[in-house]
Amino acid sequence: MVTWQCVLELDEQRRPVAGSAAALAAAIGRGADLRIGTCFRHNEHIDTASVSPELIEEVAEFRVTCLLDQRWAAGFMTLRQPIGLPDAFGPRASMSLFLYNQDGSQAIARLHLDGVPAEGPRGASPVPERADMPRYHQFDHWDGTTNAPSQNFIYDFGRFRFFVRDEWQEVCATAADGMVVSGSVAALAGAFARGSEVKVGMSGLGADLGEGPPHEVFVQTHSGYYYTDQQLFIAGTHPLVRVAPAIPLRYQSGNWDYGWLLVRTDGLVKGMICDPYTLAFRRPEWRCPLRWFVR
Repeated sequence: MVTWQCVLELDEQRRPVAGSAAALAAAIGRGADLRIGTCFRHNEHIDTASVSPELIEEVAEFRVTCLLDQRWAAGFMTLRQPIGLPDAFGPRASMSLFLYNQDGSQAIARLHLDGVPAEGPRGASPVPERADMPRYHQFDHWDGTTNAPSQNFIYDFGRFRFFVRDEWQEVCATAADGMVVSGSVAALAGAFARGSEVKVGMSGLGADLGEGPPHEVFVQTHSGYYYTDQQLFIAGTHPLVRVAPAIPLRYQSGNWDYGWLLVRTDGLVKGMICDPYTLAFRRPEWRCPLRWFVR
């Protein structure tokens, strides 16, 4: 059976009641998968006009994780279409790129996919009044009339439970120039050839988006390729969000994007990166220290 362990729990005021932030950060640094459990009431969070106070429990996948300054963990939802509980999707097709920090602070960026023209000005937008949602505390609002609005907020969930699946094994680490620092490419290739899943941690991936602390982004790969003569391993990643590094992580105007990566054990990282405002793609490249994990 898959083993998930709650390594940190926060109460409604986001105070630690079990586990520790240090344990969460350490697990994320080992490549652990992340899921976060919360709870809320239907008429406080879903439909404020409803008379139903039914408690709803949610556990959500945070497919991409980030470790900042070796001490601060955060996770991103990267595959979520907005859901209108209990029986529908949201009103517009979009990616709901939720971001949760280890202290319970939250954020969301929307990547609208329905083709509705949105060419409003970028930058700070008015913060809407939400008198009907006293548990929702919105700090700011960015790019509100563009194709990629975002905001940072706290919703007072009844609890936050940070679950990790800490089963990945680090088998190879390479410097930005491809020099092997620990483990071996052969060990990675051997595990891959036996059917193992592969995850990669990339140091400094968001540095071009803004200055901030040292950081490492972790994402699972889908397809892998091993060039046996060159002893070169190449993998394509699942989609991920890049955001300017900060503690806590937050969205702002122009400080994030979304896309896919091609990652190689020689340190080369190539992107297929979507501009969230125009949906145009570009193909940047970086050289990053990499850590490779298998399961």
